[in-house]
Amino acid sequence: MQEINLSSISSTTNIIEGSERANILLPRGTKLCVDNALYSSKNNRNLLSFKDIHLNGYHIKKYNEGNIEYLYITRLNLDKKCVSENLLAFSYGLYYMYISIIETHNVVN
Repeated sequence: MQEINLSSISSTTNIIEGSERANILLPRGTKLCVDNALYSSKNNRNLLSFKDIHLNGYHIKKYNEGNIEYLYITRLNLDKKCVSENLLAFSYGLYYMYISIIETHNVVN
């Protein structure tokens, strides 16, 4: 695999080791397919873009419950909007959820 440099606010680093198709299963059973998921064995967190969510037929909605903010991943089902997943917000604006690894494949060139 070819290493790819990743630029961030603070610096440029080559933690990205390649990209491949990824099938993701979210906690409530929502399945997403990401065609060009970036791979880094050094990273223990991942980002999922709004574009990837939309390409899988889902939509995003921000929702407040009391003083707690959520990001809902929704899908239309018989003309009714249904919540598939909800992501809790950090105070600084990022949303998160825990995803367990079900299966991994390592392809060596």
